[in-house]
Amino acid sequence: MVQGHLDIGAHVQHFPISSISSLAPYSALILSVVLIVIFLIRFYLLQDLILPKFYGSKYTTLNDINRRGFLNHHIAGATKLLILVVAAYPFGSTAFGGANFHTPYVAGSKVKMGDLLLVCAQMLSGMYIFELLYRVKISPISVLHHMGSILVAQAAIAISIRGDRESSIEFVLCTVWGAFDIICELLPHISIILYRVYPDSHFFLANLFKYACITTFIGTISETILTMYLFAKLWDRWPLAFKVVTPLLHVAFSAAQFHGTRIFYAMWRKQQRILKNGNSKDLERAEVVNKREEIGSS
Repeated sequence: MVQGHLDIGAHVQHFPISSISSLAPYSALILSVVLIVIFLIRFYLLQDLILPKFYGSKYTTLNDINRRGFLNHHIAGATKLLILVVAAYPFGSTAFGGANFHTPYVAGSKVKMGDLLLVCAQMLSGMYIFELLYRVKISPISVLHHMGSILVAQAAIAISIRGDRESSIEFVLCTVWGAFDIICELLPHISIILYRVYPDSHFFLANLFKYACITTFIGTISETILTMYLFAKLWDRWPLAFKVVTPLLHVAFSAAQFHGTRIFYAMWRKQQRILKNGNSKDLERAEVVNKREEIGSS
């Protein structure tokens, strides 16, 4: 059983210098397979079969920009959920526990912790590449975030193959970034999907966007504190290039996440204004909920 560490900083300071995975030389092949699978799911399943059948006119009547965005949120949300399920144990064991990248996933298994983390990193990179190529409209901040995420992940894998001494701690830092990105961005994907499905449920959407706004904001602050703490703890192990580039990349990542927070705050306030302007159906529902809350608190 993997023993936990109370101080993640002390843990990463003594994290062994090693390759990430024996699959690292095949990372380009793994990324290619991920992109092919995403294309097949998009083209043969979601685009003309599952989404039109499940959502009906709410999907088919969307314009091309919104339809592509709607489909992309399904791809991104499903991919992040799958990564969360697959990588939760390997990430927790290596970042916070006593495991390293070459610890077996289960006792006696040929599959190592690093194998699963590398595959998940390529899944996340593939998802970002798909979004950059598929979506018609995407903000410059999101473009910068996606490009930075892709390059950082691929650079960490590449220097691992070369055997650089900072490769293992760089990948640990990447997994921390990725974990926050997946956890904090999962609700926003769901929120946009539900926004397209229930555009007139203003009371529901106001609460949904409020929680999405709060989670992205808290997640970004928490991510900044933890990653910069780890970065400072490992200061003596970073070469000069990493000391300069890593903070700049984190600023780009944080800017993209705060941009998402700002968008959800605006959407939350918009739904509140609609309610105040007299959407009777949702106002009645809001009054019922408020009465229930008053009864429950009394």
